[in-house]
Amino acid sequence: MRIIKLIIEYDGTDYLGWQTQPGGKTIQGVLEDCLKRITGEEIHVVGSGRTDAGVHALAQVAHFKTRSPIDIHSLQRALNSLLPKDILVKKVEEVNSDFDARKMAISKVYEYRILNRPLRSVFHRYYVWHIPQKLNREAMEEAARSLIGEHDFSSFKSSGTPIKSPIRRVLRADWKRTREGILCFEIEANGFLKQMVRTIVGTLVEVGKGKISPEEFKEILHSRDRRKAGPTAPPHGLFLKEVKY
Repeated sequence: MRIIKLIIEYDGTDYLGWQTQPGGKTIQGVLEDCLKRITGEEIHVVGSGRTDAGVHALAQVAHFKTRSPIDIHSLQRALNSLLPKDILVKKVEEVNSDFDARKMAISKVYEYRILNRPLRSVFHRYYVWHIPQKLNREAMEEAARSLIGEHDFSSFKSSGTPIKSPIRRVLRADWKRTREGILCFEIEANGFLKQMVRTIVGTLVEVGKGKISPEEFKEILHSRDRRKAGPTAPPHGLFLKEVKY
């Protein structure tokens, strides 16, 4: 039995997320269908984590088991010839039998993109959250610094999330602006709760609008009360940027 590792880029616009589910198209489901056509086997692809409907990935990591003798270069070519244009396998690698894309991940990096200008963009409309009101980046940066470290992130998780512990360790949380004028929030942590990044961003935008102060943002974090946080940012601005092992 071989263990094959994939690095995958995808546009999540037309998908119900990563995880296979009845009644809808998912990234995992499309990958498994293509792999079955290539190998003739029932393949189960394990991702480093789930992404929600509409969320994108620059480098999702996954693995699967196969008895197929196909070489990795032919496998990559075959996959990319069968996959739709909004999914790309960037790298294929045969790895040790103990590799697990989900369990062995040390940290993940997410990026959220905001187009902060009066006019929306025709070309970025599926990949940024357009906010016409001017945002106070300095206040957002100050608030974001309070995320760094180990905290209970209950204030920023979706209700009803089944988890063993809401405690996560954030390694960095930064704002930057690209050459195209897009405001990007990048956060790295040892793990994320469901919709955690999007809720953090939605609350940080409230800080940027002057509705919440950086100190109040810190108080919201420590309150462990989702009702005190801001709205959940829309999914189409979010990208899984990197998974570290």
